[in-house]
Amino acid sequence: MALATVDVVVIGGGIVGLATALGVLARRQDVSVVVLEKEQALASHQTGHNSGVIHTGLYYKPGSLKARTCARGRALLEHFCEEHDVRIDRCGKVVVAADAGQLPWLEELERRGQANGVSGLRRLAIGELREREPHANGASALLVPETAIVDYREVASAYARELARRGCSVRTGAAALAIVRRGSRIVVASTAGDVHARVLVACAGLCSDRVARMAGLALDVAIVPFRGEYWMLAPHSAHLVKHLIYPVPDPALPFLGVHFTRRIGGGIEAGPNAVLAWRREGYARASFDVADAWEIARWPGFWRMARRHWRTGLQEQIRSFRPAAFARMCALLVPEITERDLIAGGAGVRAQAVARDGTLLDDFAVAQAERMIHVVNAPSPAATASLAIGEHVAELVLPWL
Repeated sequence: MALATVDVVVIGGGIVGLATALGVLARRQDVSVVVLEKEQALASHQTGHNSGVIHTGLYYKPGSLKARTCARGRALLEHFCEEHDVRIDRCGKVVVAADAGQLPWLEELERRGQANGVSGLRRLAIGELREREPHANGASALLVPETAIVDYREVASAYARELARRGCSVRTGAAALAIVRRGSRIVVASTAGDVHARVLVACAGLCSDRVARMAGLALDVAIVPFRGEYWMLAPHSAHLVKHLIYPVPDPALPFLGVHFTRRIGGGIEAGPNAVLAWRREGYARASFDVADAWEIARWPGFWRMARRHWRTGLQEQIRSFRPAAFARMCALLVPEITERDLIAGGAGVRAQAVARDGTLLDDFAVAQAERMIHVVNAPSPAATASLAIGEHVAELVLPWL
C-alpha cells in the first residue's frame, strides 16, 4: 500500500528527526516532507527521557560538530521556544572540581567554553560557590550562567505543530521495515504503508545503525545502549540543591558523570548511573531482549570497549544495585546527602555508537550514501543542538532536491 510520494522522507520522530524536517522546509518551502515514527507517540525514547538541560557547549572539543552545533543550536532553540511559548528556566549551573587533582581539567573546560563562545564563564572560589550553592563542596568551581532547562517533550510537540503548519505529514505507528532503491526513488516500506521519496534522511536514535544497514550502508560502528538510572531528591532534601551542580567529567568517557538537575516541572534529579542495557529500549533494570543482547555480544567493538573500561563498568553496576554507593557519589558534590535523601526516579537509554576498535564515539556522526543521510551518533547535547543539526543535515540534502 502506498502511503505517500514525497521529496524527502525522514525516519525518526524524535527531536533530531523533527528538527531536520524543519531544517529542510526552512530552506525549500516548495518540497514535500513526511516524517515516519515507529511509536504511537513522538519523542518516546531519548527525547522523552531527557533530563531537560539546554547545554552551552562547555565540554566539547573546539571545532567539533558537537561544539559548532551546540552553540548555534542553543541560540536557535531558545528563540524557537520564545516564539512558541515553550517555558525555559535560565537557571545556570556550576561545575565543581572535587579536589585539587581535578583542577587542570576544570581549567580545560573553561578554555573550551571560551573557545566555543560560551559567555559569562567565571571561576568560583569555595566561598563564592557556597554563596550560590550553600551545601556544595569542592576545591573550585566554574559558573556557567547561560545553562537553562526545558521540557524537551514540549519542544518536540512544538516542532511537530510547526511542521503541520508548514504542510509536513508526521506519521506515528510507522516503523520502517525495508529500504530499497527503485530507479530515481528510494522506497521505505513501513507498517503504515510505502513511502516513495527522492531523498531519505534517517534520525533513528537507538536504531540508527540498524536503519543504516537496512539501507545498505556498511558501518564501522554499532549502537551499544546504556541505561541512565536517575534518583530524585526527597522533598525534605530538595533544599540542598538550588540550581544545577555538575562534577568535572572523566575525560576518557563521553559521559558527564553523576550530577544534580533542577527539573522545569519541579523537583531535583540526581544521576545518571550509566549501565549497559541488554535491550535497546530497556528502561527497567530487568529489561532484556535476546536479539538485542546477541547483537551487542557479537559486535567486536563491544568486547574491546569492555576490556578497556571494565573497572568503570563494574563501579556503575555496583551503584545500580546499591543506593548507598550511589549516594556516596552524590556526596562528593553535596556532602550532606545520604541514602535517606534519595527516591528512585526514572531512566533513559543512551544510543552510544561504539567503533569496531572499541572507541566510544564522542562527536556527532553522519553517514552518507547516494540520496541518503543517516545520523548514526547523536547523544547529548543533541536535543540542545537539534535545530542546528537539522540545518547541517538539510544542507547535505539540498543538492539532491
